[in-house]
This record gives sequence, C-alpha cells and structure tokens, in this order.
Amino acid sequence: MPDPRNLSSNCSDLLEAIAARTFKVGIIGLGYIGIPLALAAVRAGFDVLGFDINAARVQELNKGRTAIRHIPDAEIAEAIARKRFLATADFDRLSEPDCLIMCVPTPLNRYHEPDLSFVVGTAKAIRSRLRKGQLVVLESTTYPGTTDEAVRPVLEESGLLSGTDFYLAFSPEREDPGNTDYGTARIPKVVSGDGAEALALADALYGSIVVSTVPVSSTRAAEAVKLTENIFRSVNIALMNELKVVFGAMGIDIWEVIEAAKTKPFGFMPFYPGPGLGGHCIPIDPFYLSWKAREFDIRTRFIELAGEINSAMPRRVVDRLAEALDRREKRGLNGARILLIGAAYKKNVDDTRESPALRLIEMIEERGATVDYHDPHIPVLPMTREHAALSGRRSVEPTSEAVSFYDAVLIATDHDAVDYAALVAAARLVVDTRNACERAGALSDKVVKA
Repeated sequence: MPDPRNLSSNCSDLLEAIAARTFKVGIIGLGYIGIPLALAAVRAGFDVLGFDINAARVQELNKGRTAIRHIPDAEIAEAIARKRFLATADFDRLSEPDCLIMCVPTPLNRYHEPDLSFVVGTAKAIRSRLRKGQLVVLESTTYPGTTDEAVRPVLEESGLLSGTDFYLAFSPEREDPGNTDYGTARIPKVVSGDGAEALALADALYGSIVVSTVPVSSTRAAEAVKLTENIFRSVNIALMNELKVVFGAMGIDIWEVIEAAKTKPFGFMPFYPGPGLGGHCIPIDPFYLSWKAREFDIRTRFIELAGEINSAMPRRVVDRLAEALDRREKRGLNGARILLIGAAYKKNVDDTRESPALRLIEMIEERGATVDYHDPHIPVLPMTREHAALSGRRSVEPTSEAVSFYDAVLIATDHDAVDYAALVAAARLVVDTRNACERAGALSDKVVKA
C-alpha cells in the first residue's frame, strides 16, 4: 500500500470521506451480485444509489421487494425507508456517486468466446457522465487484462485520465448465493487498482464493508485470482464426474468413496459429481482464460478437458435415465412421462443461470418424453437466452398421487425443501444425480444413482 504522505490531496480527501461515511456508493447492476453488495455497504454506513436498465426491477426494489429469494425484502425496505438506498434506471445520475461499482454479466457467446458487451456498454454509459475524482470499480469476472484493455480506454475517451483525473480498480465478486455461513460482508475481498491511489481507495472502501481485504499488485493479477478460484472448482468437479463414470462401471458408489476419503485430515478436499455445471461462474469462467491464452499461443488443455467432461454429464444422465427405464419399467424414453426435481443450478436458491436442469429437460424431450418439473423456489421458469422455449413452464406439486403418474422421477437439484422419503415412496423409479435420497435416509431399490 502507498505511503499516505505520498498521496494527492484529492485522494486523501476521498479516503477521509470513506472513513467518515460521506462517500456515496453507486452500484450498476442490481442482481445476485449488486443487491447483496448494496445492502452490505448500507450496513457499513454508506449511502447507495443503485442503477439497473430493468425498469420493472428498479420499481420493485424501491417498493422494498426483490425477486431474489435469499435476500430479505425487509432489509431492502428498511434501507429505502432510512433513505440509505435508492434504485434508479436514470443513468444520467451516474455522476452523483463518488464511486461506481460495475456488477454486470460477462457471459459467453455461441462460440464460447467472452461477451464483454455488458461491461463495455456500462463503461460507455459512465464515460459520458464521468467526473473528476470518481472511483470506478469493475467486479465482473473476466479474463486478465480486461480492466486495462477494455474498460480504461473507453473511460479515457471522456478526456479524463486514469490515475490523474479519476481512479480505476478491479475487485472480483465472490458471492455465493444461498450460503448462510458466508454472506458478502464475511468474505475477504481481493482488491487491485490502476495505480497506487486507486488501490488505496478500493482497499479503504471494501475494507469498510467486508471482513478483510487482500490487496494484489495489479488489476490483471486480481482478474487472474477470480479465474483461478473457479477453474479450481471446475477441474475438481470434472475429476469427480469422471471417477463417477469409472467407478460406476466397476460397481463402486462414488458417493461412498468420497465420504470415506474426506475423513483424511489432510491432502484431500471433497468435491461432488452432478448432472452438469451451472451458475454464473464455473461453467463460464474457464473459457475466458482459454480464450485469452490463445493470444499467447498457449493451449489450456487441462482446463478444456475439464470443460468437456462436465459438459458431457447431462447426456450421461439422460442415457442413465433411459437405461433405468428400460431395466426397471421395461420401456424407453419415447412416450415416457418424467418429473424433474429442481430447476435451479444448485440447492436452496432460485437461480436458473446455466442450470443443467434446463438442458436435461430439452434433451429428454428431444428423445420423445414429456417433462414436468418441481422446484420449491422457482414457481415459473424464467426467460433465458439459451432455453427460451422453456420459459413460462410452471412447477407442479409433487403430491403422492401426482408422482405416481410419472414413469420416472429425475433429481437434478437437491433442495432441502423436498420430501425425498415421500417422493421415493410414491414414485415408480427415481434417478438421483445428487445422492439426495440416500442422504435423506430414503433407501429403496427404486432409486438409481446417476
């Protein structure tokens, strides 16, 4: 960190404003990342102005409501009532906050290449309102070099220079939706800056909001940290998925193996197989590094192999479902009636982003079956770019009578709110991709692990 005696007077004034909580925070993108961060900043004593292009979302937030299940409406309503938080779709107000934090999506395009349209579009929106002394922070997960190569040039088209007229930083989001043990404020924050003063400001701001900060030497290093965290998970999940296939062929239960292996107090960390990867990070972020590595004529073979293994899991699950129907029910998938349990990408959340459950529905129906779904947290499937045809489908209630109607039940997401014992009792056949039935004590020869 820089010596305080070497900081400019403007930077020193901003640091004092952060300490005094007179520093106004602006957050662009009021979704799964932006809203928890906004509430954490409010709890830390900052006033927050939130920006979103979705006017309906802004209107609901200003009424004290959010569609994100694990975020309490009461906390938003209280922040608004105390005039500590306000949402707006008016981007002409971007000049008001002292800091603008970009929490926008970074998806992949159809060729598995980075889509920075949201990041660049947001930077352009800031550019025309940027004022001297503002701190701009990118939180979106992306490849090393994005802050330097894609964001800074756009902002400097304003005529203002980073490090002289405004400050630019990168601090990767580490949100884990639905994690009751580690909310935003309890997760250490990696911080970096385009220059010493930008780093000092980012460190002071986030240090006032979260439990601790981890300063690194450059924005590229911070961008690499986030990719490393998610690639680590992707690779290890792929290993478990591959072992599931290998051990399954040998008649060995991968879940039993993992439970025994994790009793070792050192040298092993448990990861679990599943029907495919979902969420806003793990299925996407490794491809950002693979794409960038090609610029340096390097192939990320290990990462790409993990992606191939994980991407193959939905098809393996469908094949396992078809095999189980053939053996247990003496019929194929064509014309079968399937009840899929869980549309979210992971347990106990209402988030369908990149959910393998949606791909499973499509693949099963491509083979002639009909699929209904039950998810206690997702009453209606939302519109998604990749699975638009599924939007509007409604969750069915898994009553005993309803469950008995289906030829098979496929567990894609292991929500705690599902009564697995009742499900197994009523079902003809259960194909379980999460080991949910055994963990719930619902043991039966009707359950097939996949």
